[in-house]
Amino acid sequence: MHAISRFRPGRASIGAALLATAALVASGLIGAVPASAASAPRAHRITVHPEIFQAGAKAPNATFSCQNLPMDGSQGPRCYQAAQIQNAYNITPLLKRGINGAGRTIVIVDAYGSPTIASDLQTFDAAMGLSNPSFRQIAPAGSPPPFDVNDANQFGWAVETTLDVEWAHVTAPGAKIVLAVAASNNDADILATTKYVVDHNVGDVISQSFGEAEACMDPALLKEQHKLFEKAVGKGITLVASSGDSGASQPSCDPNSTAALFAASTPASDPNVTAVGGTTLTADPSTGAYQSETAWTEPFGCNPPAVAATDVNCSGGGFSTIYARPSYQSALQKNHARGVPDVSYNAGVAGGVLIFSATLNVGSGLPADAAVFFVIGGTSAGAPQWAGLAADADQLGRHRMGNINPALYSIAQAKPHYAAALHDITTGNNDVAEIGGGFNAGARWDPVTGLGTPNAAGLLPLLVKHAK
Repeated sequence: MHAISRFRPGRASIGAALLATAALVASGLIGAVPASAASAPRAHRITVHPEIFQAGAKAPNATFSCQNLPMDGSQGPRCYQAAQIQNAYNITPLLKRGINGAGRTIVIVDAYGSPTIASDLQTFDAAMGLSNPSFRQIAPAGSPPPFDVNDANQFGWAVETTLDVEWAHVTAPGAKIVLAVAASNNDADILATTKYVVDHNVGDVISQSFGEAEACMDPALLKEQHKLFEKAVGKGITLVASSGDSGASQPSCDPNSTAALFAASTPASDPNVTAVGGTTLTADPSTGAYQSETAWTEPFGCNPPAVAATDVNCSGGGFSTIYARPSYQSALQKNHARGVPDVSYNAGVAGGVLIFSATLNVGSGLPADAAVFFVIGGTSAGAPQWAGLAADADQLGRHRMGNINPALYSIAQAKPHYAAALHDITTGNNDVAEIGGGFNAGARWDPVTGLGTPNAAGLLPLLVKHAK
């Protein structure tokens, strides 16, 4: 078994950030678009740089040494396998009943993709005791360039793709998976890919493990995205997105800057999207039985102060400067702006999840077929797993759930239902020293962990009941 070593091509922080100054409008979306923006949208790239640790090899049904490491990260990050996460979030009872997303399709939207993802998924499933799903890849808005493992941008997206596909499968092992690959990580290409998925009704749930500050996306494209999301939920499609890994900030829109400024992340901030923040989950090292959670802040992350924006490791959250507070949030948060996240999920690198990727092997100097797994964290781990839960809910309810946010907030307003459905995370914060603060976790909804993490066996029946 390999020793745990830190492999750090970059950060799990996604996108770039700048505090927007646009006024809120009653519709929740800026109405006016400058003529120059409408005629020639400015290009911006969404980058992903996952934080990865080498965990070592594993035989089927065996364990990793990292499963028993202390949660403080002093000996490297603790890791969790599929069964442990299924147990921690009480997904296992649903799976035993056959509620596993069968008959539903999850669409994963990513840029560039990974050249080894199909075989990686098979290797991952064999090690985790999962059956292989129906899996296919599409590139509906143009094919990406030939993959270059030495291109940090493409490499980061390959790792992200692996995380998204493998862990969506963990929470909905019976669902079909479609990987929709954008030709590049430019906003326009990602949006074009998502548009095809919505227009052609490719799946029931769409997972988006990426984001950027609202001000970094061209206003014309942002408006187009909002209309597309309205169309999607009108079809009953559920949209899920990660809230970001930079706490109450996002990196600057300037790719050469290390500045960190207050900002919420899009697409998570759109009121049609379920935004997923991050926690640090402490579960039994063997069984995965739930023990406790706090807001996600790595020992080397938000506190103590990061040296640069790229070093921040904590739950993205805050308030939109584009969208007004949606009606479903009015009873639980008093800010007049849309607040994110809506919910959370395990995101810690300390307590991270395991992935397998032959591409990652090569990028870290190992043979492609090395039986090595890696520990990975970030809010991008939570988005595909919540997408899987949405697919499970679709199966349970025998219809598409659409925008699940109104149902989630309705459940949270009834204390007995809330206690049965979600873990309320009340400790921790997403303060970022560079911006002079952030927000605190607290009772019920907060702009760090939202409404909390799922108790799936309790949540899904209530979600089906409350969904319109």
